Amino acid sequence: MKQPPAAPAVRPVAVVTGGHQGLGFGAAIELAKEGFDIAVVDLHAEADPEVLAAVPADRVRYYQLDIADLSRHRLVLEAVRGDFGRLDCLVNNAGIAARPLTDILELSPEAFDRSVDINLRGTFFLTQAFANLLLADEGQLADDVYRSIVIVSSIAAELVSVDRAQYNVTKSALSMVAKLFAVRLAKHGIHVHEVRPGLIATAMTASSGSSLPDEWISGGRVPIPRWGQKEEVGQAIATVASGRLPYMTGQPIWVAGGMNMMQAP
Repeated sequence: MKQPPAAPAVRPVAVVTGGHQGLGFGAAIELAKEGFDIAVVDLHAEADPEVLAAVPADRVRYYQLDIADLSRHRLVLEAVRGDFGRLDCLVNNAGIAARPLTDILELSPEAFDRSVDINLRGTFFLTQAFANLLLADEGQLADDVYRSIVIVSSIAAELVSVDRAQYNVTKSALSMVAKLFAVRLAKHGIHVHEVRPGLIATAMTASSGSSLPDEWISGGRVPIPRWGQKEEVGQAIATVASGRLPYMTGQPIWVAGGMNMMQAP
């Protein structure tokens, strides 16, 4: 007797903010390699075809969202869940750099508030909305489903740069956001991970116009003496999102070539 075809495997779904370029793009590619379907979320009205072409067409969709617009958070997440049938991972990568570089004594309230609105406030409340949707679905998931939230912070969460104060403040605050949600959600089986990239070669880092990163690399401040690549940050994100570090939550994972280690003179 002829057997019916097997039902297709249900893949986990990762929502990647700022997935249109840079670290978010690297994360989307590496998560797809791990078997995730990808919801790319970004500010642009339409996706770059090159971004969508990097993942099989039946496994990626694009959603426009300015994460500073809190009123649309739940709408977009519900659209992702409606299209893919589930939610498993949120990668909070969207954010803005401090541009232009400005001494802390000259930083304007407007520049400070813009960073807070996007990097901190937008990320906090998108995480809240995502967590509430996961909890609403809690009773419908198998016990072995690994659910996670990944917050991409920065070495700026700890290393001081007085010409990008607003970036330091928001990234250090995100480190606490990761800890807070990690403690609140652990009993529900939801893991929260913080990934701290170092000097990574992206359009954002190139736009600073500063020669200091190259000087730090050549001068030995970065023990692995080169720029990191977006794929390397993506690999760290994919590792934690896939549940390969199951007894870990709320801890910063440095992807910085050892730059965070204090060296004796």
